[in-house]
Amino acid sequence: MLMRIHATDLPGRVCPGDSGFPGYDNVHVGVQRRDRREDIMGLHPGDAPSALWIIECEARGGPAGVDIRGPHIQGRPGARFVYLAWGAVDGIGHFTGFRRAKLMLDAVDPEIAEAALRSGTLRARLGLTDAKGHPLCAAVRPPAITWSAG
Repeated sequence: MLMRIHATDLPGRVCPGDSGFPGYDNVHVGVQRRDRREDIMGLHPGDAPSALWIIECEARGGPAGVDIRGPHIQGRPGARFVYLAWGAVDGIGHFTGFRRAKLMLDAVDPEIAEAALRSGTLRARLGLTDAKGHPLCAAVRPPAITWSAG
């Protein structure tokens, strides 16, 4: 199965500081590999008009529903998710993460998950700027994300 994550409304390359948050420059976002926090796939600058990630995964149907696994899928069965990692990129291209958005797969409607299993594609659409104008973080569930199949 392919998972296509399409993001819009990126917050910009500068993430200003506020109380308890230092702020960052040259902000980028990408998909974090499981068990390798420093391995980020598909970095996009924070001021891009949109971002698209296509993740190859393995999906299986079963009595508990569709289980999606793969190198970029985190968590245990029933609590799987994809991390979008936010970080600052320095002058030599080194990524230093400072925030993550957790796209919760248990929030995918079971009928959509089954349709995605049949079609071979699960799609996600979301905006990446939070209410403060910062990079979106924490657990992301509908209505902040829209899941569809095909």
